Amino acid sequence: MTKKKVIVVGGGFAGLQLVRHLDEKLFDILLIDKVNHHQFQPLFYQVATSQVEPSAISFPLRHVFKKKKNLQIRLAEVYAIDRTQKTIQTTIGTFEYDYLVLAMGGKTNFFGNEKIEKNAFTLKTTYDAITIRNHILEIFEKILSASEAEKEYLRNIVIVGGGPTGVELAGAFAEIKKHILPRDYKRIDFSKLKIILIEGSKYTLKSMSNLARKSSVDFLNRMGVELRMEEFVTDYDGNELILKSGKIIKTKTVIWSAGIIANIIPGIPKEVLGRGNRVKVNRQNRLMNEEAVFVLGDMAFMRTTKYPQGHPQLANVAINQAKLLAKNLRAMQYGKPLKEYEYKDLGAMATFGRNNAVVDLPFVNFSGFWAWLVWTFLHLMLILSTKNKLFIFIDWAWAYITKDTSLRLILKENKSAACREKQ
Repeated sequence: MTKKKVIVVGGGFAGLQLVRHLDEKLFDILLIDKVNHHQFQPLFYQVATSQVEPSAISFPLRHVFKKKKNLQIRLAEVYAIDRTQKTIQTTIGTFEYDYLVLAMGGKTNFFGNEKIEKNAFTLKTTYDAITIRNHILEIFEKILSASEAEKEYLRNIVIVGGGPTGVELAGAFAEIKKHILPRDYKRIDFSKLKIILIEGSKYTLKSMSNLARKSSVDFLNRMGVELRMEEFVTDYDGNELILKSGKIIKTKTVIWSAGIIANIIPGIPKEVLGRGNRVKVNRQNRLMNEEAVFVLGDMAFMRTTKYPQGHPQLANVAINQAKLLAKNLRAMQYGKPLKEYEYKDLGAMATFGRNNAVVDLPFVNFSGFWAWLVWTFLHLMLILSTKNKLFIFIDWAWAYITKDTSLRLILKENKSAACREKQ
């Protein structure tokens, strides 16, 4: 049997699992991504708040798949699909496929506000997390020598969006404000530092249980996070955040976690795009009216009886869609019937800091210390390599015992030094 050429675009949770499970005897695989590593998104916020190293949650794709003999990896961007010719155009050339799998995930949704997009920080990549870490640490360096007028802009850290990312960021910032930063910056009055979380609905963690909503609000309030509920951001110029209510927050730091929109490529028909640019697929994740193109994870919009508005954009959905597609592609080569995807909700969880988390399981909801232990264990087990598990465990254990970390490095180019070297 001649091997089929499968092109997988995206090395996230879906792309990674698909490549792992595709039958090596049946398929030759080309994996294309803009970056050379898989990024463990659930812990981006810990990189941004100096709790774990970026390398601990970033896994080089060539190392992950070093034993895969039927796989090629290319660092490139895909900018067009020709479904008639079964080709994709990339920044390094054109490639033919028998099957094309799009698993490019999503990006931050600014809802068309270009000004906010230009001036706010996002948290969708390891690089984003490092950028936020650098910025936050530089803020405190600037406070030491800033005038009182300038300090007013530097002391407000604003997070927009009260989902898991926003809540986890707010809790982590509140903890380092209380336990860590005062040791490094003894001349700064941290009582004047505000961590502000803005959410458009009545609740934080609105997609989770009532227990999760209440627990997150109670804990964030106890940690001193300022919650602005049922508020919407209308503008941000890098200095002043404008709310729909007319209120203005002076700040140099806005982290936007209020929405997600799917990445798309020219060549995908507009008529198959649904809410949030998600691509409409059937129950086998096949692009509508297309035999050879499949879409997975955050990009995919699949209607089912249980999920008429599509599945939640979670890692568990992406992983299991990929595993099923690997089985279905194999079945197609042998002329066997295909299986339909059915999402089994295994629950959700979020943490808001030391000893505090919420876990929503199909049969029980709980919060507090035991929830935090479950969150810690499961996230540690999801890390790809044993070495990285060990590094993260050491960082977490050290931080837990000492209420401190040693990861507060500002890593960016010294432009003035670089200019001097060129002279």
